[in-house]
Amino acid sequence: MRPARLLILGVAVVAAGLAGVLAMSLAGRGSVVTQVQSVVEKEPTVNVLVSSANLPVGARLDDKAVHWMGWPQSAVVQGFITEADKPDALKNMQGAVVRLPIFEGEPIRAEKVADSSSRIMSSLLPSGKRAVATEISVSTGAGGFILPNDRVDVIMVRKSKETDKYLTETVLNNVRVLAIDQQIQEKDDGSKAVVGTTATLELTPDQTKVLAVAQQIADRLSLALRSVADAQEQDTSAADYLLSGDNGSAIVQVIKSGSIVTDSISAPKAE
Repeated sequence: MRPARLLILGVAVVAAGLAGVLAMSLAGRGSVVTQVQSVVEKEPTVNVLVSSANLPVGARLDDKAVHWMGWPQSAVVQGFITEADKPDALKNMQGAVVRLPIFEGEPIRAEKVADSSSRIMSSLLPSGKRAVATEISVSTGAGGFILPNDRVDVIMVRKSKETDKYLTETVLNNVRVLAIDQQIQEKDDGSKAVVGTTATLELTPDQTKVLAVAQQIADRLSLALRSVADAQEQDTSAADYLLSGDNGSAIVQVIKSGSIVTDSISAPKAE
């Protein structure tokens, strides 16, 4: 055999061997799996002033009542107090009064609070209403259980000049108590009790006039505490005859010899 042919045959054998080795190497390798890691982008947040607890009407704001909380930027609406717009809000709102109930975690809105100036009472009044004060005591104020935001009836007790009998009549119905002026009164045994001396009521202009007249002609005015379930009932009724001066007929309670007798009498003219 010629040398040239031997050389060609040798090269072919070597090439075939290398091909076999390469094929076996590739067959022994496992399949390669490429993992794609998903990337979640976090939405930017804005610090919003929120309530740290449930705040009732009349509560005052302080460092423990509110705090900054991260809020999704896309969920921030007009009216929220943000740290970017009002960085000194925590300091400036110290002592502010809550006008409407605020729940824990709820963003503080400017329309739900009033500043701590001397105009707090006016900020608590709804449009068209008036704040009128009347004197009370433990016996005329439901034993001291009447608190701000409660509902009461105002009952007038007076002595009839014609019959010399005591007459009672409800002159205002279901009105809201805005505030109770409270002072510390010492009892005979030396203990302390909180006793309201003045109740400030939320009234319509006509109710204001009715109460002013009743205060002049009544021997005594008492507040009767109503259920919280009555808050949705009408609160604008009043003894209108006290304003008109007409001689109407009113149903009152006559107290005679310790017994209550329902009777109908002529209402007196307002002077």
